[in-house]
Amino acid sequence: MKKIANLLAAVCMASMLLSFASCSKKKAASGGLTLEEGTLKIGMEVGYPPFEYFDADGTTPIGFDVQLGAEIARRLGLKVEYIDTAWDGIFAGLDTKRYDLVMSAMTITADRLANYNFSKAYIGNAQSIIVHKDSDKGITTPSDLEGLKVGFQAETTSDFYMRSLRDKTGLNYVEAGYDKVMNAYDDLKFKRIDAVCSDSLVAVKYLSEDNCEFKKVWEGVAEEFFGVCIRKDNTELLEKVNKALDDMIADGTLSKIYMDIFGGDLLYTIKDSPYNK
Repeated sequence: MKKIANLLAAVCMASMLLSFASCSKKKAASGGLTLEEGTLKIGMEVGYPPFEYFDADGTTPIGFDVQLGAEIARRLGLKVEYIDTAWDGIFAGLDTKRYDLVMSAMTITADRLANYNFSKAYIGNAQSIIVHKDSDKGITTPSDLEGLKVGFQAETTSDFYMRSLRDKTGLNYVEAGYDKVMNAYDDLKFKRIDAVCSDSLVAVKYLSEDNCEFKKVWEGVAEEFFGVCIRKDNTELLEKVNKALDDMIADGTLSKIYMDIFGGDLLYTIKDSPYNK
């Protein structure tokens, strides 16, 4: 009986050691790089074309950030998983570790840099004013929006831009804030609003559609840059993402993704980015 007990004890001990070794190996393999070994979880608001939106099947995410995220994951030797989340909760999801990073046409700002790490900029963007193709409002500059109803996605740089215009110039316009930018364009299509203020890169998607109902009447200078948002405590992931972006610029992959989504090479938009020095 004693020998059997000793044998059982030995087996149990061996099992524990193997389990420990397996766990150690698993931890070593992931290196704490991602929340789930072998998978890069990307948080995004899937409703912001052409950066992230659903394909015709209503379930498959497509767009610029989706393609870029998949390529970054591939270069890191990881599978990719996209996690759709509302924009107003996107930072909370990163804080509570629902995903490893955020790629969702997110502008790099000083306030955000105080709380999160950002990769180098991967695209530059300006604000633009879009109207219905039949508009007779005479809009050619933001100042012409006086007294008109302007749509934009709430809590985005378009929203902040319109607020700054009001604060700096006294522009008096009627706000029409939306949860998703596509809803603003839908209302513009049916002339429920007079204009949409949106990222110029988003406007590209709508202006390139067959039987386009819109026209661009104004575009500002590129003053904002999009980057990958990562928690402050994951500097290793930040370094690997930056390395992947550098390699994609060097081998032409980033330019190919620009061409696929926007129809032109937009590498010039990040040439003078202060975040890429």
